[in-house]
Amino acid sequence: MATTSTAKPQPLGTAPSFGFGDRLGLATPGHVAALRQAGAGIEPIFAQQSIREMTRTGRSADEVMQDALKGAAASGFSGRQGADADHLKTPADVERTADAGFVFFTIDPSDNVDGHADSYNANTLAEKVKALGDEANWVAAYKGRKVDLPNGTKLSIDEQAVARASVKYAKAVNQAVALAKHIDAVMRKKGAAYEIELSVDETPQPTTLAEHFIVAERCLKEGMKLVSLAPRFIGDFEKGVDFKGDLAAYEKSCSDHAAIAKMLGPYKLSLHSGSDKLAIYPAFARATKGLFHVKTAGTSYLEALRAILRHDAKFFRRIVDFARNRYETDRATYHVSATLENTPPPSDLNDTQLEQRYLERWQDVNGPVGFTEPGRQILHTTFGSVLKDEQLRGPFFQILREHPETYKDVLTDHFARHLKSLRSGM
Repeated sequence: MATTSTAKPQPLGTAPSFGFGDRLGLATPGHVAALRQAGAGIEPIFAQQSIREMTRTGRSADEVMQDALKGAAASGFSGRQGADADHLKTPADVERTADAGFVFFTIDPSDNVDGHADSYNANTLAEKVKALGDEANWVAAYKGRKVDLPNGTKLSIDEQAVARASVKYAKAVNQAVALAKHIDAVMRKKGAAYEIELSVDETPQPTTLAEHFIVAERCLKEGMKLVSLAPRFIGDFEKGVDFKGDLAAYEKSCSDHAAIAKMLGPYKLSLHSGSDKLAIYPAFARATKGLFHVKTAGTSYLEALRAILRHDAKFFRRIVDFARNRYETDRATYHVSATLENTPPPSDLNDTQLEQRYLERWQDVNGPVGFTEPGRQILHTTFGSVLKDEQLRGPFFQILREHPETYKDVLTDHFARHLKSLRSGM
């Protein structure tokens, strides 16, 4: 079923934008309130969901779209909004989300990225480049290339940099280009405008400037409608907690990546795993000069748990116990460092301590202080198991539906802090 709402999502172009993400279908009123309070000058994406998230929550693309549009309309929102079909890997992913009305397509070619490329010795690297054959027929064009970026950084692409970029990303680029052409065909048939984001952030090592330049230029030369690109930035971007790393080094690196985006596009830099990364928001906004997209998802689920805790602490404890039992299995697809050993069980904590150790209230104490408690990661990564459990799902949604103002209030406070931190660098 295609969306029938008159408030149709539309491409947002290079305007600064923020993807809120809603795994429950109940969060948009809180997202709208936060945007009104602290998001001046930032365009919203309320309908944002990855195929993986839809599978884990049992929602369809159309349900994600309708929940977001209805929530925005009920909140009196009448501005522009995008709609992000996140982490697409197959033509079928494109078709099901396009039919639901999505217009921002995030291509994820990570299955074809060779994450070991940086560790290959010279002989192995040469063998793998040779094995690529026509899949990387552009290698010679980049050897020895020198690029003066608009921020003053000089980029020199040597033979080894080209070799590693081709081994790591050539197959992924080819997959991304093929999927982009499919998106174009589908959306042309619909007579609908669209835009594409490319995600290359799910790698063990940071994306080098040479890799960013080569990947983006190859995609653009093939006609991809690239509106944003998500590199793997330096530093640590674990789920559920704040950025770990050198902020000054991050800002310098981000500035260099932004210079490439401006030179080749312009297109936006996209910050994936943006949830709760308040420490780097000012630097990210400064470095990109407003040419950015931020993507959040699981943090709205965590705020739902905060709302549940306020109305039924006993049930919240059940969820935490369940999550702890699922954590070792569910963490497999996430970048997290929390362990059960460094997070006490609910039975050892009173209600105040429970919120602190598993949700942690963000505070302003002489400047931004972000989330650090590992308990958040245990709850963040187990959302799919919680929402699919027959004993938990019913009461979970019942509490939120009985107390919509509580959920709206905690979301408003939570995202207003995100947006204020981001806008402080604009």
